[in-house]
Amino acid sequence: MNAPKELKYTKDHEWVSIDGDVATIGITDFAQKELDELVYVEVETVGETLAKEEVFGTVEAVKTTSDLFMPVSGEIIEFNKELDENEGDNPTMVNEDPYGKGWIVKVKLSDPAELEELMDSAAYIDLVS
Repeated sequence: MNAPKELKYTKDHEWVSIDGDVATIGITDFAQKELDELVYVEVETVGETLAKEEVFGTVEAVKTTSDLFMPVSGEIIEFNKELDENEGDNPTMVNEDPYGKGWIVKVKLSDPAELEELMDSAAYIDLVS
């Protein structure tokens, strides 16, 4: 299973990459495979400050819809335009490149200490194995 070591992970199958005080968030390779082909990604929380574990959006696949949960508290400053139905409208980018071009949102961190509560790659692989 693909779970890059430089990322942090949640029990809800989101990944987090940190650059200064900005977190880039997406769903894991495991999650996108479980969901199968994504047909829609909805994020209507850009500009909002949300607490850790609050719902920030949804992903819809052919078979199901799943909520996306904030792995850390912060202000959502950007939604990936490639996924936005009003811009790129390419939700399958999450399936094709979940840890790269398929990122979902960028968040300005409110409490960087929350990053310590996330799993490393080995712990996430244990969770899904």
